[in-house]
Amino acid sequence: MSRFTASPFFIALWLALLFLPFKGFKAAGILFIALFAAVSLLKVFKNYLNRDSDHYFINILRIAVKIYGRCPYLKLRSIALTLLISGLVMALPFYWDDYKIDIAVLAGIYIILALGLNIVVGFTGLLNLGFVAFYAIGAYSYALLNTKLGLGFWASLPLSVMLVTLSGFILAIPALRLRGDYLAIVTLGFGEIVRLVLNNWDSFTKGPNGIGGIEPPHIFGMQISSLGHFYYFVIIFVLLAVFIIRRVAASRIGRAWIAIREDEIASSSIGINTTAYKLYSFAFAAFWAGLAGVLFAAKMQFVSPESFTFMESVLILCMVILGGLGSIPGVILGAIILVMLPEMLREVQLYRMLALGSGLVMLMIFRPQGLLGGKGVSFRS
Repeated sequence: MSRFTASPFFIALWLALLFLPFKGFKAAGILFIALFAAVSLLKVFKNYLNRDSDHYFINILRIAVKIYGRCPYLKLRSIALTLLISGLVMALPFYWDDYKIDIAVLAGIYIILALGLNIVVGFTGLLNLGFVAFYAIGAYSYALLNTKLGLGFWASLPLSVMLVTLSGFILAIPALRLRGDYLAIVTLGFGEIVRLVLNNWDSFTKGPNGIGGIEPPHIFGMQISSLGHFYYFVIIFVLLAVFIIRRVAASRIGRAWIAIREDEIASSSIGINTTAYKLYSFAFAAFWAGLAGVLFAAKMQFVSPESFTFMESVLILCMVILGGLGSIPGVILGAIILVMLPEMLREVQLYRMLALGSGLVMLMIFRPQGLLGGKGVSFRS
């Protein structure tokens, strides 16, 4: 059945039918012919490479991998490439206008969010469909602490993050008695409860009107108000998140999360306290969602319930799946793509969701592990 649905003919036909209402039969027919030819050639080329494992091309690739692992010059080249990319990232505000910098700042916030969700979904294998709730709690915590109590960014940041972490821990206590789809439904309900509370508690959160007048961060008495300064400010937190999450993933806790993802019963049989480690996973992920929420509130200087809908949770989950479950570089790439791509396609708004949906379906067919993900990563049922 999978070979039938993944054939070039049906892939091209499906995409052509999606394209039909927008451009008519002629354009859909041309798209069908082009896609059918491209997918067929790709499939032939793939079969040609997989036909013989001892093919000279495969041997060349294996030798190249071995040389790369042993040659210090190639490693130095990799380090130089990393430094070059870092330099380009740091130089972007000098060449981009405010609109592009604003998108880059938003991408940085979503990177932190996606890295947090990757802890639960990618490392531990628990499907969370209400992750945006922690994002909302973090944003509203800073907004309320700043506007009602007069606390600044640095005084509110630890309090907000601690509150979000505590909420993640509290949610995990009843939710982790469930598995698979039932856990997803509980987390989905939690996300909707938080959004409805924020939307209807007028006396405290100002309801759908939102909270405005939030102060931006200050460093050494200087207000971070320009987009260029806020860009570097978010980059610092992104680097901090990547460093800490990589260290935790490589530690005993991270190995326990991966063991739970692969087989919870086997993990429990070798002495891993699965309940405790799943609690750690939810709380640690909520920590980063709260940090992203505080940064979002500080950047926008306004928060409202409309920014924390269920579709935000779906978007963050798509970032993790697109990049690859459990892959930190992949999650970063997925977040950048799904933030930048809609803006690049803004002139053709009718095709943005079509491109996103088609791309995700193609990804699930040809590379279900994600762009930079490894094999054997999946949700536990």
